Amino acid sequence: MTRQLTLITGADRGMGFELALELGHLGQHILVAARNADKGNAAVAQLRDKGIEADSLELDVTDAKSIHQAATTVTQQYGHLDILINNAGIALDNYEKPSTLPIDTIRKDFDVNFFGVVMVTQAFIPLLRQAPFAKILNISSAVGSLTLASDPTTSIYQHSAMGYQASKTAVNMFTVDLANELKTTNITVNAVNPGWVDTTFAGGGGNKTVQEGVARTVALASSPDNTINGTFSDTDGLVPW
Repeated sequence: MTRQLTLITGADRGMGFELALELGHLGQHILVAARNADKGNAAVAQLRDKGIEADSLELDVTDAKSIHQAATTVTQQYGHLDILINNAGIALDNYEKPSTLPIDTIRKDFDVNFFGVVMVTQAFIPLLRQAPFAKILNISSAVGSLTLASDPTTSIYQHSAMGYQASKTAVNMFTVDLANELKTTNITVNAVNPGWVDTTFAGGGGNKTVQEGVARTVALASSPDNTINGTFSDTDGLVPW
């Protein structure tokens, strides 16, 4: 049986690499998408040493030309894509107040976390349509939940990273609209909250291990069922939008 082909953005380190490792162990063929080709190749070497089928794909989610070239490469070499995991992300706010957070910082957050997700997804939808069934998984965050952020009883109410938070709220909206558009096709679209994961992302120090952080994404990506669509969830269940 042909292995599922899974593309993970930002897969050379952190949660992206852990996703590649775990889904690779489950038998998926991993495309390690990384902005830096050398780091992508190094990650692939580590995965192959562990018996995982993996290839490197140079991809800068903020560069339309890079995205187009990556999609062309996948088209020529594989002809389809089964799973797209939009994992690449940044958080540059440094807990600055929204009243003073520089516009340039907010734009950089959005370039990677939102516009990058939209551009990559749009470029790879034609390849996802070529699979028997396909999945798009957008790594979002509970800090982008308007419901939780406006509730004084939650820890997120005190969170101050407006650029990052707004970019994840935008990802959630994209998830809802795209899932609705594609609901009669072979493609499902869902958002996942990994929680505060202890990686180098945003300075580290999270209260979840990287294995805990990827658990829900791995469950969705590896499930033979493809009826879940248009949801925002984590390992505890549905997350309010």
